[in-house]
Amino acid sequence: MVMDLPECPVCLEAFDGESRIPRVLACGHSTCQICLLHLPKPPLFPCTIRCPACTQLVTYPQSPSSLPKNIDLLRFSSSFPRSSNPKPEPEPKPKPKPRPDFDFLPNLWSHEFYHKWKQWIVPQDSELIKSNQIVSLFKIASFTDNNDNDNNDDDDDDDDEFKYSYVAKVMMILFKMRDECLVELDLILTLASKEYRICSAYGLWYNNKDDYLYLVCERKHTSLLNLTVKDDDYDDISSVGMIGMELYETFSRLHDVGLVSGCTSFSCFVIDGFGHMLIDLNQVLIDGERVQKIIKDSIRSEMDSNDVDLESHVYPSPEVLVELIRKEAVDFDFDMSKCTVGFSSDVWSLACVLLSFLLGMSFVDETRGFLSSYILKLVHGNTCECEELYATWLDNVSGFLDGKLGLEYTLMKELLQKCLCFDPKDRPLVNDVWKFMRGLIIKPKLDVISSSEQKATNESTSRCLVLADLIGSSNKTVKNDETGAMNDSRDDNVVVESDVIEGVRKSSLSCIEMKGHLDCISGLAIGGGFLFSSSFDKTVNVWSLQGSNRVHTFKGHEHKVMAVVYVDSEPPLCISADNGGDIFIWAVNLPFDEKPVKRLNEEKDWRYSGVHSLAVSSTSGYLYTGSGDKSIKAWSLNDYSLSYTMNGHKSVVSTLAVCNEVLYSGSWDGTVRLWCLSDHSPLAVLGEERPVASVLSVATHTHTLVAAYENGSIKVWNKDVFLNSISPHSSSIFSICMEGPWLFSGGWNKTIVVQKLSGNDESGVEEVTEIGSIQGDSVVTALSYWEGRLFVGHADRTIKVYSFGG
Repeated sequence: MVMDLPECPVCLEAFDGESRIPRVLACGHSTCQICLLHLPKPPLFPCTIRCPACTQLVTYPQSPSSLPKNIDLLRFSSSFPRSSNPKPEPEPKPKPKPRPDFDFLPNLWSHEFYHKWKQWIVPQDSELIKSNQIVSLFKIASFTDNNDNDNNDDDDDDDDEFKYSYVAKVMMILFKMRDECLVELDLILTLASKEYRICSAYGLWYNNKDDYLYLVCERKHTSLLNLTVKDDDYDDISSVGMIGMELYETFSRLHDVGLVSGCTSFSCFVIDGFGHMLIDLNQVLIDGERVQKIIKDSIRSEMDSNDVDLESHVYPSPEVLVELIRKEAVDFDFDMSKCTVGFSSDVWSLACVLLSFLLGMSFVDETRGFLSSYILKLVHGNTCECEELYATWLDNVSGFLDGKLGLEYTLMKELLQKCLCFDPKDRPLVNDVWKFMRGLIIKPKLDVISSSEQKATNESTSRCLVLADLIGSSNKTVKNDETGAMNDSRDDNVVVESDVIEGVRKSSLSCIEMKGHLDCISGLAIGGGFLFSSSFDKTVNVWSLQGSNRVHTFKGHEHKVMAVVYVDSEPPLCISADNGGDIFIWAVNLPFDEKPVKRLNEEKDWRYSGVHSLAVSSTSGYLYTGSGDKSIKAWSLNDYSLSYTMNGHKSVVSTLAVCNEVLYSGSWDGTVRLWCLSDHSPLAVLGEERPVASVLSVATHTHTLVAAYENGSIKVWNKDVFLNSISPHSSSIFSICMEGPWLFSGGWNKTIVVQKLSGNDESGVEEVTEIGSIQGDSVVTALSYWEGRLFVGHADRTIKVYSFGG
């Protein structure tokens, strides 16, 4: 039997005394010298390296040759002959059972969904919205949680209620919208950001005043409505040709990307600084919504043509009207063979807009009356009368053209009449009309692009905005308009169900209050089926996690207890420390002992303010204390002796945390220091260059470090790289805790902010998103999280337990 030689954990080559020399890292593991040269160095911690065996961050010299050789491995390797036989494959180790996940909130949306839509969210206090003259707004959907009342933050009834953040409300509305609506919304946003003939789309904005989500588009150009239409206007045919060319060129661009308007009006067009026309898709949706409302009102009640309030200069094509009525009236019977909505529908509408300029108010009034009567006759099923009405209107328009255009413009008259054909298949193409209008301005001999071919577009895949699901949903409600002049749409709007995320409402946020302390709560720890709470009243209370009742009180401290930790050992321990420098070690067993297992005491002088923070490393077997004398002390859990003292901070060490065998310490000096637990040597200093404020709390999870500051800011590092700095609070943050993707923070403003860290296993955390907040009635002093429950310690002596459930 040949014994396998020791090998490098990176290259899997056997160690030797020449090139594969085993070098011992501070954590005790060995790696060959060649691999150490190629291992990546953390950018913020140049004097460190992650051990490939245990991933611990350890100190690393400039050259691996400075590290000691593993003499025992070299002797062991040289005492055995090398075997050329291949190694047998080791048996796969059984996978550890995954730890059950307990989310504070259900999964509101997927990571991919969030990254797709976050780019379109307009900030709540955007200057674009404040200056509403340069934007147009269209209501998309509503967040109608009846318990949500952001305007009553000072009301006592709002305490202990979960309020979703601005971004969370936008994302939840989008997540609950039907797929068809999302596809259309994505198409509008994408096209409006790329096509130069479409008014730019700024994104999506949520109005907290009326709980509606709006589509925000550009509206800073001159409206076509500013061009007054009179009977004597536009005798110059070249001017009409210029307007017609611009109109049809705009819609040619729209059709190239597969969009059909179906209804146009003067309000849909704006003129930029170069005289080119752009289309406002927001206004197209608004006009379509108003036409749809008129049709719904016509179906629901008996009306005559005088009651149909169809606005002037709004021209829905006949086939669009038929389709809208068919969607609203189930028993509507009409031959749709000649009424297919497509690109030709816009040819009809654009011809009406152009004739408004050419013929003036006589055409406008005639067409408005025709469309009003046409809608009513369609609704009532009088299809024969519809054909007669249409023929009469077309004859009248022809008479107007005869009076306006002479024999010189016979071809123009024929073209416009052809654009108004009832059958869409008999209407000319958009590009053909554009070429004709261009010919009124530029002579054919000088027109170098007159022979260009029309771009092929699959009309079967096109989408009609007026028939879009964004304004055609059956799930609608009428809400009072509270936005004043800022709201361009005053009609029915798509509404997301009031139960935006099933099972998650304010009413489902349960709160249990635990009372027993006589002063401010200073710390919380969980373990062994118990919650341990320390207080300025010099005691540590023990609470049952099942019944939320107090089962014991540890007494003995003579000063304010500043921190408490749980040690999962045999036997399990609870350790508490006070600002007098006393450290009490309590046994966690039933029945609880009245006296501590051990009492430790730090040396102090008149400047000393005792212990401010605690942390435990079960791997290294040490208890760590952060002290007022600026030091960190390591106490052995075996014999409770003081083993190491770590110096470096310039002020009180206010907070400690252990993760991945690295000790993180935060201080009032505004820095966070990292210490190697194997030899307690310093690894790195964060925030030393530009300290912003005192560090009051730190939290860690896997490769993520979060630090909370006295000025209300939070800094996040991921995989040793600084990620972001955010300010979820306006004042001091006294405590933060992190569990998986969830980050909780609370402090002086009595508010608990719930945030979520998004990312994936490969890239790590990418960003922090505020999900919501819980407004309390007292300063938040301590936070802890366990299996879906958030434990909150307050300055008013109470402990509250929040959880979402049925």
